[in-house]
Amino acid sequence: METLGLLLFKGAAFLVALGVLVVIHEYGHYWVARRCNVKVLRFSVGFGKPLKTWVRGADQTEWVIAAVPLGGYVKMLDEREAPVAETELPRAFNRQNVWKRFAIVLAGPVANLLLAIGLYWVLFLHGVPGMRPVVGAPVADSASARAGFAAGDTLSKIDGVPVSTWQDARWLLLKHAVRKGTVAVEVMTDNDQTITRSLDMSALTAADLDGDFLQTLGVTRFMIKSPPEIGRLTSGGSAERAGLKAGDEIVALNNARIESVEQVIKLIQQHAGEPLIAEIRRDGKLLPPLQITPDTVTEGDGRKIGRIGATLQPPRSASDKYRVVVRYGLLDGLGQAIAKTWDTSMFSLKMLGKMLVGDVSLKNLSGPITIADYAGQSAQHGWIAYLVFLALISISLGVLNLLPIPLLDGGHLMYYIVEIFKGSPVPERVMEIGQRVGIALLLVMMAFALFNDINRLISG
Repeated sequence: METLGLLLFKGAAFLVALGVLVVIHEYGHYWVARRCNVKVLRFSVGFGKPLKTWVRGADQTEWVIAAVPLGGYVKMLDEREAPVAETELPRAFNRQNVWKRFAIVLAGPVANLLLAIGLYWVLFLHGVPGMRPVVGAPVADSASARAGFAAGDTLSKIDGVPVSTWQDARWLLLKHAVRKGTVAVEVMTDNDQTITRSLDMSALTAADLDGDFLQTLGVTRFMIKSPPEIGRLTSGGSAERAGLKAGDEIVALNNARIESVEQVIKLIQQHAGEPLIAEIRRDGKLLPPLQITPDTVTEGDGRKIGRIGATLQPPRSASDKYRVVVRYGLLDGLGQAIAKTWDTSMFSLKMLGKMLVGDVSLKNLSGPITIADYAGQSAQHGWIAYLVFLALISISLGVLNLLPIPLLDGGHLMYYIVEIFKGSPVPERVMEIGQRVGIALLLVMMAFALFNDINRLISG
């Protein structure tokens, strides 16, 4: 079980992320509304009872921090909500032409996508560490084995797109896995030959995509033959509780000699809630055996696995040649950030479409509990991982809000598009019916997401 301190840390990481995303989203609406000379009455972070209120600006806009921190809103002058003085009618939202209303509504999701671009830009300028995409021996009779992959192959291009790290390779392979086709993978062999291999993904199922699809394909990471060492420790995790420290080498677990990170991870995952006897080398000296009991967590597919709350890495002396830092210059970094945001946005839309037709399981929908957990985990791994998480959630929020569902920004945009072609606003009766449908759809989505969250908690 997680400690109270760890739960509070995850909660704080989640609230910080949510606060940033909401402020950026709503500020997009606010900024464009002001440029269109629409009067903004209130800018609220959160819903419900105001905890802190202050008034600023020529329009005396209320800035509010409310009690329920799960969203926010910008309230504009609008005749449909309250009577408006005749002198202020030109500044009412409902009196603006359709193009101004369209721009104001669109600005929220666009702000989220711009935030993601900015975050990726910072990351690419700083440099993102990773491991070179060197594969291990393929699983027997797997798609990887049939494609001819061999231990030591370095993935260099996937469908013509260069890859530098395992993160890049996994992302590109996941995109093609969803399509369930065959993808051309260019590799550099141990003897420096460039060979293109055809990886067939057509046999993948929706259940495979819920879990570790690379394992199903038989694509494994190259194992560095050396006892791994402890990297960053999670406060309150089972590794810290057992007395492990950063830099400790794991020599053996349950009398099994350890030769790789992957070996340790597998043993930890298999012994959720069960004690492991560890032989540890610290500063070159063997310590008395330690007992580590991995905490039980639940994966997105419902599997219970063990975790010890620590990063594992090969010793630097053994892994330096496999480490890489992806870094770009000012303009190249911006281009890569835009491309990354666009690519992720399109993939998110495709995944939503796959969920609707049943090609991808609805288990992939996550609610606030799971997102909070991911926020905490990313924060524990350092600011780079946390910014990556923030960028991904910002993209998800932007894409979700663009869906043509009434009550969401995309629903309003759908009405405005109809109005542009029709030459007149959508009838109020139609919009009321649309609101009811939108509420129903959102409630169903929230129900699925919360069910998945609760199921993960109960089964974990």
